[in-house]
Amino acid sequence: MSKYLLNKFLFTVDRDPDLVERYREDPRATVTMWEDTYANRILNCTDGESSTWLRFDDVEREALATHDYPALFELGAHPFLTLTLFIAMFERDHEPLGFQTEYARRLGHMTLPYPDIAT
Repeated sequence: MSKYLLNKFLFTVDRDPDLVERYREDPRATVTMWEDTYANRILNCTDGESSTWLRFDDVEREALATHDYPALFELGAHPFLTLTLFIAMFERDHEPLGFQTEYARRLGHMTLPYPDIAT
């Protein structure tokens, strides 16, 4: 499991409106494409800089592919990154603050101490 890679996915997708829409409409294909294309790029470097070993495990891949933000939180994804990306994708489907309320409701079973979000 790589909290770094989960957070990198959430961070990079959230900053690209086309990727946000692609992830909303076809999450499984977007996760596969992102993993093949972006996972091993080094953030803030030229395209020629990359690593070779970063991959999601099956649990992470499934949570991302099904938009399961409670599972992502339980896996240690940073809650700010999940919230901002999922607001961008789903706020339009709810009344004002409706998605934020739904997010809080679905994470309501969590108690302190929360999962470690350190990478």
